Amino acid sequence: MMVGASEIYVLAGVLTSGRDKPTLRELAAELHVNPTFVHRMLRRAEQAGLYDGVEKRVNQPNFEELIAHSARYIAPARLGALTPGVPAGWASAPISKRIGQADDEPPPVWPDASARTRGQALKPLHPSAQAACRENRKLAELLAIIDSIRAGDLRVRGVATDELHRTLAAP
Repeated sequence: MMVGASEIYVLAGVLTSGRDKPTLRELAAELHVNPTFVHRMLRRAEQAGLYDGVEKRVNQPNFEELIAHSARYIAPARLGALTPGVPAGWASAPISKRIGQADDEPPPVWPDASARTRGQALKPLHPSAQAACRENRKLAELLAIIDSIRAGDLRVRGVATDELHRTLAAP
């Protein structure tokens, strides 16, 4: 059993849901996926020690360790061709507040033909992430941190790991 990008996406959804102990249907609606998918990913995350199915909570220390030390290996992200898109990774909050982007360097973006920002394509953890992030700012911020760890250089990963710790420690 391996944990991958889909499990990370669903666990990020649990962590940023506005509800205490969201149901599978509520979480699926927030993440723009079906409840069966959510159930399958949470069951796999539970087997890996990342989720407590009884308490319906993410094991935050284990999740933080997974993201900080393994996300770039289990859900690798490479910057691609120039494309219009939505700022992602270190080009969006909260990482963009701590790292300045060079004017001559295109930012990472989640590809979106209707967006105005032009940057290097960065594939999100899940195809539904963009729609879910439009409705949930906390999810967007957590995924920006995770994307920064997945695709950033050593300096970006260091800042993102620090921001991940702060985000998960906040009440």
